[in-house]
Amino acid sequence: MNEQLNANEPFDKTMLLKIARHKMPFGKYAGREIIRLPEEYLLWFVNNDGFPKGELGELMALALEIQIAGLEKIIWPLMNSKSD
Repeated sequence: MNEQLNANEPFDKTMLLKIARHKMPFGKYAGREIIRLPEEYLLWFVNNDGFPKGELGELMALALEIQIAGLEKIIWPLMNSKSD
């Protein structure tokens, strides 16, 4: 979570689609869309060993930043959207 969201920079649509559609592959919330992971769960990773390496960790970090900013509602329409 090194980079902060910047209101002057557009969101990466590909990453937004991924956090809306990709599912958590392990743990208590396995099978849940990344954006729907509870904020407390994401913060647990921050306060312990950090997010997993790779794309999953990047998606989890982005989901947390979006949740902290209160912008989850911009993701909901992407969850069932068929367009890529």
